[in-house]
Parts: sequence; C-alpha cells; structure tokens
Amino acid sequence: MASRPPLLALIPFTVLLLSSTHSAANPFFGFGWGGHWGWPGSGAPATGSGQSGPSYGAPANGGTPISSQSSYTLSPHYYEATCPQVYDIVLSVLEKAIAAEPRVAASLLRLHFHDCFAQGCDASVLLDDASNIVSEKNAGPNKNSLRGFEVIDEIKAKLERSCPHIVSCADIVALAARGSTFLSGGPVWELPLGRKDSLTANINAANTQIPAPNTTLQTLISKFNQQGLDEQDLVALSGGHTIGVARCATFKQRLYNQNGNNLPDATLESAYYQNLKQVCPQRGGDNRITPLDFASPARFDNTYYKLLVYGRGLLSSDEVLYTGSAGNTMKLVQSYAQDQDLFFSHFASSMVKMGNINPLVGGNGQVRLNCRRVN
Repeated sequence: MASRPPLLALIPFTVLLLSSTHSAANPFFGFGWGGHWGWPGSGAPATGSGQSGPSYGAPANGGTPISSQSSYTLSPHYYEATCPQVYDIVLSVLEKAIAAEPRVAASLLRLHFHDCFAQGCDASVLLDDASNIVSEKNAGPNKNSLRGFEVIDEIKAKLERSCPHIVSCADIVALAARGSTFLSGGPVWELPLGRKDSLTANINAANTQIPAPNTTLQTLISKFNQQGLDEQDLVALSGGHTIGVARCATFKQRLYNQNGNNLPDATLESAYYQNLKQVCPQRGGDNRITPLDFASPARFDNTYYKLLVYGRGLLSSDEVLYTGSAGNTMKLVQSYAQDQDLFFSHFASSMVKMGNINPLVGGNGQVRLNCRRVN
C-alpha cells in the first residue's frame, strides 16, 4: 500500500456545501465568456495556467487524427462569422441551470466524457431510441445515471432560434463541459469547434469503452490509451470528480466485498469507511448518493487529489490512481494535490485532447435540429 501523510493532517469528514459561483480568488474571475475570451487572441488563457494553446490536429499516442477523415480540422474560430453569440447563449443557460442545481455542472462534464469515449465526440450519447437507433442512454454506464440532457436541449433550442442549423449538438456538449468547469471555479481553455453530429449510436462501445467505477489501474490506462490518451490525461481528467456525486451502487463493493472475501477495501481510510457505511448499508440503498469529493463537492479544485492521498477517494477507480502499482499515476496525484495550477493546466490540455477523439468534420455527419434524433 502506498504511504500516506500522518492522519493528523486529514481533512475533516465534513461536507462543505460551497457555492458554485466564481469568487475573486479564481484566476479567471472577470474574463467575459464571449467577447473577452471567446476567440483566440482576445486575452484568453489557453489553459488553466495561461500556457500556450495545444495543437488541434490530432490526439497523441495512437488516437485517430482528425485529418484522416478530411482536410477539415477543428478551430476555435469556427462560429466567429456564423454564430458569434454562441458563447453567451451557452453561458446564460448554464448559469441558470447550475444556480438552480449545482450538481448539473458535474453531470454535463461527465456527459462529454461518455460521449467521446463511445464512437468519438459526436453527440451520439444524446440520441434517443428510434427505429434504427439503439440509444447509448441504455448502456450500463449510462442508464439511470447520465443527466443534463434537458440543459443541452435548452441550449440547442435557443441556438436554433438565434443561429438556425449552425451549431452542432457535439459542440454544445463540449461547450457545456467547459462552461460547467468554469462556473464551478475551474480553469478555462481555448476550445476547438466544428464537430458534426453522428447519424448513429453505439451502445456496444458505450458498454465496453467507458471505464467502470471498479476498474483496475492497468485497465484504466489501457482504455485511455485506446482513445489516444496517456497516463497524464487519465489522472488529470479523473480530477473532474472534484465535483459531483456517485450512487452507492458504484462503490458499495469497496465497503463490504472488495475482493470476493466479504472484507472492505484495505485502501479505505478507516474513518471515511465508517462514514460511508452509514450512507450505504450492505443491503438496499443503492440509489443513495454521496459526494465524490466530500470536502468541496460543488467547487472545482484540487481537493480530490488530496483526498486520494489520504485514502478518501470514493470510487475504486479513483483511489487506484494513488495506490495502484502500474505506471506513474501516484506521482501525478501527489503533484496535483500539491499544485492546483498544475492540475488546472493539465486538465485543460487533456480536455482539448479528449475533445479531439474521432470528431465528424467537414461533410461527415450533420448538424441536428433536435439533439435527440437525426434529421
């Protein structure tokens, strides 16, 4: 088991229900959503720490390059002439939705992840069942779990009134994920746009490519590598769990039968384990929820990593980033726990990489009029 700091340094097991609005302490407080940093060269930091922006051509480490489909590439300029108000419209809906229910920020961030990992970032996850569509919403990782669809619908409806048949659902999902991160106190980044929407869904990919909450570290690394993402991307993107909640069903095995021997996960810190048992009984209660980051559940920060160091990661797939023996993930967890700016910078870069997974561009796909069905 990985060594940990003394228990005297543990963060108290107190859920601090923090506001999801920005404060002056946020490094990007005061930056406008649209005119001030919507387009490159307008004063926007490209990543969480203001480093130079990433390339938008193709994901690294074996991911499918955008140019393999056509000569088109994603661009932050994509809607500059056709729908320059896209940023303001997206933000206005997000501000209202997150103010009403802070949890929706994490839901929209997760929606982008689940979309990209099944068939690429093409809004296939938004499609409902139809005569020729088996919806990804029915996949194991998504059923009765994915949320935020109504927020996407509202954004789409407003954009269709303002810029008819211009902004794709796939780009809306990516914009909503960025906006949700920003409104929760996290970094901003220059977002390449121009994705088109798929004509199909892929429930098999959703069932097999999205990592489960009890996934081993080696399997996590492998699944991310299959998407063109490396260990740094794995650990940085997992930091999205600094906001949001999980159902008892996703981690109950850690409390009562982690390895098939009717014993708890030995990596769980004892006080945290006792508190989780009060929330999630051995029988029943599968749909009860608890924060992924109990110390700042509505604030996008680096507390998630600090909790992993102390054995207080909620999901097995979270805690193994620190306790697992494969790769260099433990060092990354320690680095992000010590340096929030580094985490923000890497998270922003990894979100851009993830958003580059097999997008439909150019003449491929379509711009759906309704995100829930093909035209």
